[in-house]
Amino acid sequence: MANVLIACEFSGVLRDLFADLGHYVRSYDFLPGLGEHISLHVQGDVLPQLRDPFWDFILAFPPCTFLCNSGVRWLHGDSFRIRQMYKACDFFNAILASPAKYIVVENPVQHRYARNRIRKYDQIIHPWQHGHGETKQTCLWLKNLPLLLPSKIVKGRVPRIHFMPPSADRSMLRSATLPGVGSAMVSQWGRLCV
Repeated sequence: MANVLIACEFSGVLRDLFADLGHYVRSYDFLPGLGEHISLHVQGDVLPQLRDPFWDFILAFPPCTFLCNSGVRWLHGDSFRIRQMYKACDFFNAILASPAKYIVVENPVQHRYARNRIRKYDQIIHPWQHGHGETKQTCLWLKNLPLLLPSKIVKGRVPRIHFMPPSADRSMLRSATLPGVGSAMVSQWGRLCV
């Protein structure tokens, strides 16, 4: 079994699926964790863990606020947001530079300023390819992993995330790992690192 680090995921979806397979797994996030195996969640900074050669497999979902294409209009003329974008790019690249043998980083389509600082993604997936009838273009950066194959193509192409109304927990709802996508990741990649 592998030592699996789930970075920036509070929902516990992937953590619980990997734990159920018998992997040693920990999730890290600044938010309190959710899910079945809550004792395997660490609320805090994951950055020191990224440098640790203990981890065989890292799955990361870094914050996209300052990186995603949908927020680029807020960068212009805002030096604070630009500095935050640089920090977000550095964090993203620290994940990709980890000594772990296997790495996957998930993020929305990035704006050109982030793309100038982060290497190109390896794949784009959608929830409708994994059992959820909605669209949400999601990029994956991969290290030593094959492309994620569609696991359950379904009808329905609703942009649920795009039409989500404002709320206090909107960002959490938008970023939670969908169970079908998580199951596909674990079933296709989790057995590679045993």
